[in-house]
Amino acid sequence: MKSKIDITGVSETMLQTLYARAKETNSQNAKIKDDIAVHIVENIDYDFSKADKDSAMSSGVIARTIVLDRMVEQYLNVHTNAVVVNIACGLDTRCYRMKGKYLRWYNLDLPQTMKIREQFLTETGPMYQIAKSAMDDSYVHDIEYHGEDILVIIEGLTMYLDEKEVQKMFSIIEKSFKKVTVLVETMSPFVVKHMKEKSIDQSNAKFLWGVKNGNELQKILPEFIFEKEVSLIEGMKELHPIYHLFGWIPLVRNISNKIIVLKNRG
Repeated sequence: MKSKIDITGVSETMLQTLYARAKETNSQNAKIKDDIAVHIVENIDYDFSKADKDSAMSSGVIARTIVLDRMVEQYLNVHTNAVVVNIACGLDTRCYRMKGKYLRWYNLDLPQTMKIREQFLTETGPMYQIAKSAMDDSYVHDIEYHGEDILVIIEGLTMYLDEKEVQKMFSIIEKSFKKVTVLVETMSPFVVKHMKEKSIDQSNAKFLWGVKNGNELQKILPEFIFEKEVSLIEGMKELHPIYHLFGWIPLVRNISNKIIVLKNRG
């Protein structure tokens, strides 16, 4: 019997991204492999028809997965025994794809979201679940931390926050960990203002905030150093080879979502 899911707003977007990963996994010449996503989709009672038709959203999710998987793996290959904090995890399954490469992995999201995650993914170590907001500084007390290298992943969240919330989230991170690297997905202000995803049109989720690039992000987060950024176009190139040409167009590069790498000043 399938599990009925009743959720709206930003949290509902996790179902769209889950479906995108499952659909790509089942496609010919799939660029990612996420069998857990396939299994969850098969056991959820939810109307995925809008996600099925939203090709732009799906391509973006897969491109992001390709880029972030690569960046996370590169970090973990260098920083052995790191602790990972995955903020706004939703039904993300990266912790399984990276299994054996980290010391501990904490999946963090709102209580209503984590209640759904718990239905499908039982995580008791080295993967753990924290049912709290990224703006609730008490979540750090649920993390076993002894000064290890910390990798924080923030995927698919900042565009739904305002600038003060982004600053608060990063302030908690900076105050709580000595050596921390953050991989954060950001959206262009142009996209925030002029675009929306068809698949979330009926929910209450709306794009609120964006930033042009890593230098601009560092200006509002002075406690962090901007290290580099990777455009999701790098993932799109693997999905659609035409992006090897489009990627050279400044406008395309400027409005593409980015994964920005920040480190605390320590």
